[in-house]
Amino acid sequence: MTALSIKGLVKSFGGLRVTRGLNLEVAPGERHLIIGPNGAGKTTLFNQITGEITPDGGSISMFGTELMHVPSRRRTHLGLSRTYQIITLFPHDTLLHNVMLSLLGLDKLRWNPLKRFDAQRHLVDRAQAALDQVGLGDIAQRPLSETSYGERRRVEIAMALVQGPKVLLLDEPYAGLSIDERRDVQALLATIPRDVTIVMIEHNMDVALDFADRISVMYFGEVIVEGTRAEVVANPRTKEVYLGH
Repeated sequence: MTALSIKGLVKSFGGLRVTRGLNLEVAPGERHLIIGPNGAGKTTLFNQITGEITPDGGSISMFGTELMHVPSRRRTHLGLSRTYQIITLFPHDTLLHNVMLSLLGLDKLRWNPLKRFDAQRHLVDRAQAALDQVGLGDIAQRPLSETSYGERRRVEIAMALVQGPKVLLLDEPYAGLSIDERRDVQALLATIPRDVTIVMIEHNMDVALDFADRISVMYFGEVIVEGTRAEVVANPRTKEVYLGH
């Protein structure tokens, strides 16, 4: 059984076809890297996997469960979590509250304005543990606005991890980071256990190649090359996409 299986996925916006019969298979525990130039359709693919965009056709399944007709909010309950290319957090809230908010959609109590948020110990403990996991536990009570960009990236990863994903989608987690911040995120990703399957989008091929077990190259809405690092780097089509010849 595959962790993530995509077959014949298609999506158009009017006359613009953004996903062209895309096929992708990701094995359980795999670290799968999706690369490609701007406009290749990488984030649009993630949005279809999570249900934020409805495909026009094809199949998306996770550990054998078909997702095409599962509402976006329910996919998290099945074990699908993601981060975003553009960070969208609550700057005036603490790191702890940001991570707690990501748990509310999974909690049977949901949001209850009559109960103090901080009194929900089961949420507090899980959020604190997630921040500890990403190395930010000692600043859990700090407002997000007082953190660095790299720390916010790690908060976003903590928000995804605290949901207990089986499949974690990372959309350019290195974007905008300094060299030192990239090292921090790389070290963090290396600690995630293999019972979590990770699919990562990255625009810069040099940044994330060491992360991947397998790599897919996307171009104009389809996977044109797939294989190991050596196979992808040596493929003439990869060179054509990135170098123009």
